Amino acid sequence: MAGEGPGSGEGVSPLKQCLVRRKSQQEHHGVAASCLRELRSKACDILAIDKAWKPITLVLAEDGTIVDDEDYFLCLPPNTKFVALAKNEKWTSSCTDGGTAWLSRESIDEVDCGEEKWKHLARQLKDDLSSIILMSEEDLQVLIDVPCSDLAQELSQNQPKTQMLQDTLQQALDRREEERQSKQLLELYMKALKSEGSILTKASEPDAAPREEMNVVDTDSSSAGASTKRSLSNEILAALKEKPAPELSLDSRDLELVFKEDTEALALALSWDKQKTEALQQACDQELSRRLQQVQALHSLRSISKGKKKLPWGDWLSSKRKK
Repeated sequence: MAGEGPGSGEGVSPLKQCLVRRKSQQEHHGVAASCLRELRSKACDILAIDKAWKPITLVLAEDGTIVDDEDYFLCLPPNTKFVALAKNEKWTSSCTDGGTAWLSRESIDEVDCGEEKWKHLARQLKDDLSSIILMSEEDLQVLIDVPCSDLAQELSQNQPKTQMLQDTLQQALDRREEERQSKQLLELYMKALKSEGSILTKASEPDAAPREEMNVVDTDSSSAGASTKRSLSNEILAALKEKPAPELSLDSRDLELVFKEDTEALALALSWDKQKTEALQQACDQELSRRLQQVQALHSLRSISKGKKKLPWGDWLSSKRKK
């Protein structure tokens, strides 16, 4: 095949500038390669892909086109973006750049039925430790409950560093619970203020409007409610109804789903008034923005401190514990 390697043919092909990343990562690494085989080799080295996950498949980050022909590779423009898929990995629409799609957690449904959920979550941490910020409380608890020795083996780390990681996961979980309790105290304080005469009078006047809106939703938005129940799982709806400050218990993908859902349809599914539903969606939007800012800050710090290489586990966890 043409362009089989740097030394094939009558001369050496010029180096092509390429950008490569793993499926679950945002940052790209610059690589110069004269052929597809050389790009695969360099991608494995720079992305630290273990031998057990080879051979890798290179796809275009834009649309998932598999690039396995040398001539096609040579026709691509400089600085083309590639995603390196390890063995058994598949390209999904969440691999694309732009917006927050790269932060969307791969659906657990895509994991093989025989594979345990904690192993899927562990692989996310192995690819990018900042995914801790984006996980749901349930996901954090799953990783905390895994025996340290099993998690260490899956992450290819020693037990002291893995125990430090689980301590960090517990701190992240505790921090969300503390924030939930703070919000509950604030709500109680606001209710106490409203119980006073003048504030109660002002607060009671707009109450009729949400009730009228609910009547409209009940009679005219039944199809919208059904749509909400299909797009938001029963598990998400239960968390929204039952948990205080539910935005703290959801992962980032679910936060985005709740925020983008039609307000009237969501209000109908939850049996809430429109005002309360809008407040929930705003809280989900704020929580999602806060998490994304934290992730972006971590990526920026990591790039500044270590160039294009990731922070070592010990340094990353130590810096996170100090915050």
